[in-house]
Amino acid sequence: MLLLAGSIVFYALGAPQYIIVLVVSVITNYFVGLHLAPVPRKGRKHRNYKSTERRRKLLLGIAVFCNLSTLVLCKVLLSGEEFPLGISFYTFQILSYLLDIYRGEIKPERSGIDFGTYIMMFPQLISGPIVRYGEISEKLHKRTFHARGLQDGLKLFTAGLIAKVLLADRIGLLWHQVQVAGFDGVSTPLAWLGAVAFSLNLYFDFWGYSLMAQGLGRMLGFELPQNFNHPYMASGVRDFYRRWHITLGRWFCQYVYIPLGGNRKGEFRTILHLLCVWVLTALWHGVSANFLIWGLLLWILIVLERQWGRVWSRVPDNFLKTILNGLSRVYLWAVIPVTWVCFAIPDPAQLKLCLSRMFGLSVQLAGTSDDWVRVLRDYGVLLGVCFAGCTPIVQKLYLRWKDSFLGMAVLAGLFWLCIYRLMTAGENPFLYFRF
Repeated sequence: MLLLAGSIVFYALGAPQYIIVLVVSVITNYFVGLHLAPVPRKGRKHRNYKSTERRRKLLLGIAVFCNLSTLVLCKVLLSGEEFPLGISFYTFQILSYLLDIYRGEIKPERSGIDFGTYIMMFPQLISGPIVRYGEISEKLHKRTFHARGLQDGLKLFTAGLIAKVLLADRIGLLWHQVQVAGFDGVSTPLAWLGAVAFSLNLYFDFWGYSLMAQGLGRMLGFELPQNFNHPYMASGVRDFYRRWHITLGRWFCQYVYIPLGGNRKGEFRTILHLLCVWVLTALWHGVSANFLIWGLLLWILIVLERQWGRVWSRVPDNFLKTILNGLSRVYLWAVIPVTWVCFAIPDPAQLKLCLSRMFGLSVQLAGTSDDWVRVLRDYGVLLGVCFAGCTPIVQKLYLRWKDSFLGMAVLAGLFWLCIYRLMTAGENPFLYFRF
């Protein structure tokens, strides 16, 4: 009850005008969940079994339609800054709960307090990770608090705070600088630097939030799922999205891709299933054209990678294959910033201008040819730190030193540096608050 009350207050402080939407959604779906459990096997020969199944299907259909309709209406009628906080995340979490009950994978939560806590738990309410009920149901009913969990959680929270405040917010200034200058007023190298800066900004912003959520969860006695696994170390776009926003990818896999048939119905059907997943993923982020372009571009790249992979698997292992496997990471860094530019720029005219500048298709303006040199002088060290942060090196150092006196002293110092930056530079909301 204390955690639920605190979560309601937390949400009300951020979006008081939408607290009623969240509370009504939680209460309604709690009662729906109570009536979705499948009939036990021994009762399936009863004469009312078929009518019960029809009522379950109808109730599930109505619940899914109502939840998705609320989400779609918010996406269509409101701008990103006006969305009810976390609606994309808690809607998908509710849907996973209802669908898992319907499938018989979990039992309905009888306690309204525990169900409300599961949906509204403040560490992951606003921007995930998207938690399936079965992952924390045991901890909802019985968990232990201890100093070790509090300490480990605080360290993980601090790591996320560092990623957000000292990396994401700082490198985001480079992307902002490019936008202010105008895409028609920068050189091709600077346009690429801006795209890379936004890619890093989004990564450390969202990864930082996920780490902070995991840290807060651990302080409270919960183990929230991992949401990122060094995506920029991936060998291709397919691998990238197995490592990026893992809980959202898992949601679409479990509740869209596999029910459609996955890869079990031939290559053509698999391609169509992937198209469905990526169109829905794009719409989950927003209904503007740039998100659809982003989703379709990723679908095309993934389909091409699938076809290339079928050919590549037949090539015998040799030195050349090893070299080309290494170059696949260079390919990733070449295409992912382009896709993120599509994600970031809602105005089609500006998006076209930015892409034209990146690929040298627009006329170079006088006096801009060396602008990227000046930017590298200002941001070169920070870019180097961000690139290092994308590798497993930082995580290995953290795990090795986090319990030592020196490691804790460094984390404490960086924690207060983050607080200082927040006090002097002001609030810079998480990017995924817009979704």
